[in-house]
Amino acid sequence: MTDAVAGIRRRENTRARLLDAAFDVFADVGLDAASVEAVCERAGFTRGAFYSNFESKDELFLELMTTVSDRKLAAITARVKSITGAGAERATPAEVVQSLVDSSMDTRQGVLLMSEIRIRAMRDARMASAYREWGEGMTRRVADLVEDLVDSYGLRLRMPALGFAQTMLELWESTSVGAVIAGLDDAQTRDVISQRTQMFAAAVVEGFADCDQAEPAR
Repeated sequence: MTDAVAGIRRRENTRARLLDAAFDVFADVGLDAASVEAVCERAGFTRGAFYSNFESKDELFLELMTTVSDRKLAAITARVKSITGAGAERATPAEVVQSLVDSSMDTRQGVLLMSEIRIRAMRDARMASAYREWGEGMTRRVADLVEDLVDSYGLRLRMPALGFAQTMLELWESTSVGAVIAGLDDAQTRDVISQRTQMFAAAVVEGFADCDQAEPAR
C-alpha cells in the first residue's frame, strides 16, 4: 500500500469516527449545545483532526444528515431487491410492509437526531435549503422503489408515486417521533408503524388487499 493510499484511508476512517461520534452527541444534547470538543472527545481525536476534515460544526451536521439517510435508503433498497428480484421468494403484502418497516426503522437516537435537523432547518436558511434538497432527493429515490414494488405485484397507485413516497416518509417520521414521546420500545414502535403503513397502502394502492393470492409479476 502506498503512503498516499494509506493517508486517504486514515482520513476516511477519521471522518467516519467523527460522524459516528457526532451522531451520538447531537442526538444527546442537540446541535446548539454540542461542542466541537465534545465530538472530538467522543471520537478520540483532537480539534486539529476535526478541522482538518470539517470547516465547521454545521458542515459536519449536514454531512451526517446525508450519511444517515444514505445508510437507511441502502437498507430499504436491498430489501426491495430481495423481494422483487428474479428468483425471490414470494412475500405477502403484509410481509412486504413489515420488511420495509424493519429496514427503515430509526433507533431512538436516530429519531432524536432527525428532529434536531428539522429544528435547525426551521431556524437557519442555509440548513433549510440543504434539508429541502435532501428531502426531495430522498423522496424521489423512495418513489422509484415504490414503483418497482407496485410493478412487481401488478398493482396500481391511486396517486403519483412521488406523492405516495412523500406521504409514507412523513407517516414514518411522525409515528417514530410520537413513539419516542410515548416511550414505546422498538417492538411497539415497529408494530404501530407497520399497522399505519398497511392502512395507508390499502387506501391508495388498488388491489393491495387482494394480492395475497396473486403471484408477483416477473
